[in-house]
Amino acid sequence: VSCLAGVLYAFVDAGHILGCRAGPLDGVEGSTTSRLVCSGDIGRSGLALIRDPVPPIGANAVIMESTYGNRDHASVEGAKAELARVVRETAARGGRVLIPAFAVGRTQELVYDLHLLAEDGQIPRLPIVIDSPLATKVTAVFSTNTGIFDASETLLKRHDQNPGEVFRFPLLRFTESVEESKALEQQVGPMVIIAASGMAESGRILHHLAYGASDPRNTILVVGFMAEHTLGRRIVEKRDTIRVFGDDVPLRARVEIINGYSAHADRRELAAWVGRVRQQSPLLRDVFLVHGEPDSQDAFATTLRAAGFQVHCPTPGTVAAF
Repeated sequence: VSCLAGVLYAFVDAGHILGCRAGPLDGVEGSTTSRLVCSGDIGRSGLALIRDPVPPIGANAVIMESTYGNRDHASVEGAKAELARVVRETAARGGRVLIPAFAVGRTQELVYDLHLLAEDGQIPRLPIVIDSPLATKVTAVFSTNTGIFDASETLLKRHDQNPGEVFRFPLLRFTESVEESKALEQQVGPMVIIAASGMAESGRILHHLAYGASDPRNTILVVGFMAEHTLGRRIVEKRDTIRVFGDDVPLRARVEIINGYSAHADRRELAAWVGRVRQQSPLLRDVFLVHGEPDSQDAFATTLRAAGFQVHCPTPGTVAAF
């Protein structure tokens, strides 16, 4: 909780990535208090490692994200089962699973699930490589901040004496140098390679795509949102060729998409979140939607208007009073 010149901000778990927070902003003037809730990025319930989101209670107005306001995700458990299937099938073909992943949050969730799946015998024991300097550093941060993990998770219960062990197991290794990264292409046999950037626009994933996108034994596994006009979106669209480092590369690798790993709440979860904010504030009407493409914002605005909210989709320069 922080307070400055009559403004009070109370933090609650947003459930998006490690340490993220949302909360109400209370403006106090005399005997009158006005509360503006800023959602930040709203997470999902049931994600590995991260605590579930806690909606702030009560508000005069809400500014909230709308990234997935027009669609619903697969379940978190369903995503883990799909991950296991993709790894098993790719390994059976003798191929590699290439995963463009955000270095913060997504990579660690994938490592957690791959560790659990390997322990439970649901995937073969194959090398799992984190080929991203940033992801390596972020994973070290996760390992030293286990006190804010969701302690109810299965693997964390198994390693409750040393939760950081979820990121240390024999199958997992981290590349230390560019040379070590390049050497991966010379290794033989199935493996999982997780590399940034998450939308495949830069970083070491480009080298793996240049080398592996043309091999039908491989799988490019998409586990996050791919914005328009990115290489990741072109992979999702399964173009015949993709352009990497200025060269046209045939896209012959299998493309799999698992949207259950999204760190953003889906349409149902967003609606439930703002509904809980309103529980103790029946006069709440104004909701300002941000952080969403037009189709998502418009669809979610329709959903909220049907629930009785006054919804706004502000453009740059919009000034509002409540």
